[in-house]
Amino acid sequence: MHTAVFPGERRIMLAEAPLPVPAAGEVLLRVRRTALCGSDTKPWVKGAKVTPGHEIFGIVEQPGHRLHGQRSLVYIPVFCGHCASCRLGDTHMCQTLSLLMGWDKPGGYAEYLAVPEQCLLPVPDDIEDDLAPLLLDTIGTTAHAVRFVMPLVPPAEPGAVLVTGAGPVGLGGIVALQNLGYRDIFVSDLKEERLALAESFGARRHPVGDATQKFRLIVECSGAHAARSLGMEIVAPRGVLVLVGENDNPWPVQENKAIRRKDFHMVRTFYFPVGDFAANVEWLRRDKTRYRRLVDTCFALPALPEMFARFAAGELVKPMLAFD
Repeated sequence: MHTAVFPGERRIMLAEAPLPVPAAGEVLLRVRRTALCGSDTKPWVKGAKVTPGHEIFGIVEQPGHRLHGQRSLVYIPVFCGHCASCRLGDTHMCQTLSLLMGWDKPGGYAEYLAVPEQCLLPVPDDIEDDLAPLLLDTIGTTAHAVRFVMPLVPPAEPGAVLVTGAGPVGLGGIVALQNLGYRDIFVSDLKEERLALAESFGARRHPVGDATQKFRLIVECSGAHAARSLGMEIVAPRGVLVLVGENDNPWPVQENKAIRRKDFHMVRTFYFPVGDFAANVEWLRRDKTRYRRLVDTCFALPALPEMFARFAAGELVKPMLAFD
């Protein structure tokens, strides 16, 4: 099969590799789409021991298996289904296994991969290939974050909401907030094109670095330490700052009066439980026109080095690697 190798130093090499052999409890998936994700910038820069790519959609290719031919997304966390977290439905926080597809196990920048059966999320036929990967990070991650903090900041209460970072996850967050009943939504980002897209989704601009307005809910999707620190200052008393974006670098926090002299919640969330999936499919069904605007291009594997560099530079929103 054809695959991509990430040796580091912002390089991607194309190579051939043997087809993966599924282990017990796994099936072979023929990849059809893998969405590029900003978190893959880390292996792009530092290198990866396994094939990256974790927003994966494909078709099970296992003749004789009950799942053969099933259109499926790949749920990133490999989970046991038996630990205390899994029994509660928190499959994304399995206490027995700590493995992620595309990070610890080979991912979707390749034509085929072996997938644990419990990580297959069936995709209805009315969800087209190009949109299916959006159900993972773009929809699933921020929808879970908003659902998680809703009891602390109910949608019916007054007060503005801010999304920091208008990348795919932030734009998905705007739609998630609207679907869950929030209004008066603002967005901040440094890129004009992304702000314009967020405005067309119904959000209003908030200048990056502006500390003059308070927000009862801040959904931080950029991962930038400056946005996180400012968020602690401009979250309203009794409000919530929920951290969704990722950043591996140390975060030095300088406490000041704006942070110290109020009660507020700072929450970290990760991915989503499998129990959210059915509701997220319904969201995508109802709002395909808007979600299609996030997918700005599909391309074949030979173009991955060029397209990933453009994506990392912020020129593209949610490009899809297509194995058609």
